Amino acid sequence: MTSPDAPQPRLVARGRIVTDGEAVDDGLVAIEGDRIVYAGPAGGFDATDEFSGAGFSGAEELKVPEGALLLPGLVDLHCHGAAGGDFPSADEDSVRQALDFLHRSGTTTLLASLVAAPPEELLRGIRLFARLDGEGLVSGIHLEGPFLSPTRCGAQNPDHLLEPDVGLAQELIEAADGKMMTMTYAPELPGADALVDLLIEHGVTPSLGHTDADAATAEASLAQACEELDELAAAGFDDQEAVPTVTHLFNAMPPLLPRAPGPVAACLRAAAADRAVVELVADGVHLDPATVRMVFDLVGAGNIALVSDSMAAAGLGDGPYTLGGSPVTVQDGVATLDATGAIAGGTCTLLDVVRHTVGAGVPLESAVRSATAVPAAVLGRSDEFGSLRRGLCADLVVTDSELRLVAVVRKGNTLTLPVSS
Repeated sequence: MTSPDAPQPRLVARGRIVTDGEAVDDGLVAIEGDRIVYAGPAGGFDATDEFSGAGFSGAEELKVPEGALLLPGLVDLHCHGAAGGDFPSADEDSVRQALDFLHRSGTTTLLASLVAAPPEELLRGIRLFARLDGEGLVSGIHLEGPFLSPTRCGAQNPDHLLEPDVGLAQELIEAADGKMMTMTYAPELPGADALVDLLIEHGVTPSLGHTDADAATAEASLAQACEELDELAAAGFDDQEAVPTVTHLFNAMPPLLPRAPGPVAACLRAAAADRAVVELVADGVHLDPATVRMVFDLVGAGNIALVSDSMAAAGLGDGPYTLGGSPVTVQDGVATLDATGAIAGGTCTLLDVVRHTVGAGVPLESAVRSATAVPAAVLGRSDEFGSLRRGLCADLVVTDSELRLVAVVRKGNTLTLPVSS
């Protein structure tokens, strides 16, 4: 067993740092053990400085190509699986395989997203991921269902959708043992207001989505959530500003029309006022690039969380898959539900989404911020990850200048890259 006084492994990487919406062209990140001890201009780093009793002169230097980018570990708030593993199935072996692939692909922090299912299946999945959270493999659970609109079910099985049931919600929250972070809900359903009350009371962020609500209903629900979160902060129960989120804006909700603006208008207005964070699945399939660029221009990177919404096919090729037990076919990288043809999650990793977002014309600094610092803030863990800053967890993604993966460091450990990368 290693002595607590033994020297910690040290690692140095040099390249263009992109973090917190800014860039340092000639930057350097120094890691000791599982913590960042320096991140900034290379000229400001002194290898002889003593960070914990020993200099950095003997540190391992991470080999990177010319023009390399140094990014914080990516943080995904909405992810259903990868590499053949379907999170809603709760098959532990395939889930662990998926998590390993995602970590090696640059998503160093993620929520495990579950879909609508019978209560006993939801409880089984929740208990599994609560345990995996305890192992540090995930950072909580996102429950996407069952309290969703059957009119806007998307790839969700309508047979498992329910009106908000506070008793069932309480049981699901208790089973998560403090690990449920977000829950998607449709605000127009009877009982939605009481559900929002319960979620906030238990520290779960309400995420408006899979909804057929009109603009007024969506606006009122977001305002309710904001008011209750503000009251908690004022009472000293939360030392970080918190806002509700919106599950994959535009998808699984009515379109914005001139005389029926629907929930999209309300969500955009709330985000522009710093009163909501909207998810964007900017993978080139769920949203047109011009739509992605427009939302960044309208609400700003600080109010957007890029997500993958990835399912079991991420990292693999075309073919048959499942999402929560429903048959899905992937063709040309697009996953659709066999029964209805609806888009059934994504096949990109979060780094792929960042690359698509930059390709859509969004500045690199903004895209990275929306895939790192913003989702970390949603989780209330900006002091742990989401940025390259001294004292934070040593999560680092190194890419070439085209955002192709070069190396991943997670909690100070350098991971081998996934074969499919």
